[in-house]
Amino acid sequence: MSDRPPPPVLRGTARLLATAACCLPMIAFAQDQASAPIAATAHLAATGTPLGWMVIALFVVSYLLVALEERIGLRKSKPVMLAATLIWGSIAWSVHGDLAQTTLVSDAFERMFLDYAELFFFLIVSMTYVEAMAERGVFDVLRAVFVRRALGYRALFWITGLLAFALSAVLNNMTTALVISAVLLAVGAGNARFIAMACVNIVVAANAGGAWSAFGDITTLMVWQAHRAEFFDFFRLFLPALVNWLVPAALMAFALPSGKPAGTEQAAKLKFGGVATCALFALTITVTVAFNQALHLPPVFGMLAGLALLQLLGYIISRREPSYEDPDIYHDRAGYDIFNIIARAEWDTLLFFYGVLLSVGGLATLGYLELASSQLYGHYGPTAANTILGMASAIIDNIPIMYAVLQMHPAMNHAQWLLIALTCGVGGSLLSIGSAAGVALMGAARGQYTFTSHLRWSWAIALGFVASVLVHLGLNAHYIPAASAP
Repeated sequence: MSDRPPPPVLRGTARLLATAACCLPMIAFAQDQASAPIAATAHLAATGTPLGWMVIALFVVSYLLVALEERIGLRKSKPVMLAATLIWGSIAWSVHGDLAQTTLVSDAFERMFLDYAELFFFLIVSMTYVEAMAERGVFDVLRAVFVRRALGYRALFWITGLLAFALSAVLNNMTTALVISAVLLAVGAGNARFIAMACVNIVVAANAGGAWSAFGDITTLMVWQAHRAEFFDFFRLFLPALVNWLVPAALMAFALPSGKPAGTEQAAKLKFGGVATCALFALTITVTVAFNQALHLPPVFGMLAGLALLQLLGYIISRREPSYEDPDIYHDRAGYDIFNIIARAEWDTLLFFYGVLLSVGGLATLGYLELASSQLYGHYGPTAANTILGMASAIIDNIPIMYAVLQMHPAMNHAQWLLIALTCGVGGSLLSIGSAAGVALMGAARGQYTFTSHLRWSWAIALGFVASVLVHLGLNAHYIPAASAP
């Protein structure tokens, strides 16, 4: 079997077909007004109209262009932002002149934009801290420590997996995967078989580790910000997430090569302010949780407070390094400035979230998500529906899936909201293209970790997925938070 990944056009086609598969049930049942097990929300009854069909077409076409990003070179944020503009512009135009419906559309847009704004600023702060730690050499020191140690392949496999599982609970899965893979590629260079297997392990561990923390994944963050689960509720997913990683890792361990790579010397120095940056990040997380739990302020409040502290630290660093030059950050010689680090955030990804969330919000405003909820949750029940949606996230991005579920607002208990957070978080591990971590690693370890090399272990990852769902249902099926208990 070849190790070459399928051409981008094939991966794009797969994503398009999966997107269409999710849209077709909505269209097929557009005239079905059967009651759905969801909270009553105001929306336009426009699912069977030309406007509804046009909006579906805009969403599918924009997602096709996202899937073809590698082939056509069009950044993924551009088509979805344009689609969101056309979708909401068309909806607003269609109700022009009707005061009641105009107010409904305006209120829906403002509510969804506020949801995005909270997510946007939360991620900006998180990304800025990660970039600041990288600039101060924190991750370089970590890599140098592992390079200098003569660890065996099996030890390296388990240690990198454990680190990915632990770090992704506070960093995003893509950043964690890239940091740990840099260690892996430096230490294991020359053994392509080991690197391929260890990359699979890192992807699974990073996605699983992010599923049990409100900070660990965009999907858990969205569930937390929507108040479907509280911060400490996600800790109940620790064991299911751990099982999700350990099952495939244990099965893969039997096929690992024996021996150990040669150790090498690699120097790395932690810059002034590196330890303080890490400490402030930990303090920011603590403040965010404390203000949310004690004062019921949204998580973004605590994160922005942390950004203020980081800016003060940046001022101290700039006084220590009045003339500083880093060609990766600055184009000319200048003092350390935290705003230059903010500029390195993944703006394409942040704006992609805007386009996706607002496009899905447009579908909800027209009534499509209520119909989808009626067919999926009404016919199959929450456990089956949440499991199916989790597996679908291996093909369709988990962000629009989770936002769609939040907009559907199916009548689910806390255990089921935790289940959809778990399945959407770890379901992307089934394929290398199913998560940002997998896509990033295919680029970092080009030719060594591929779509096919990941697919060889999809059966083991699927066993871990099923095991994690069963463990969650066994532990948390009847979970009711103390605040919600009668």
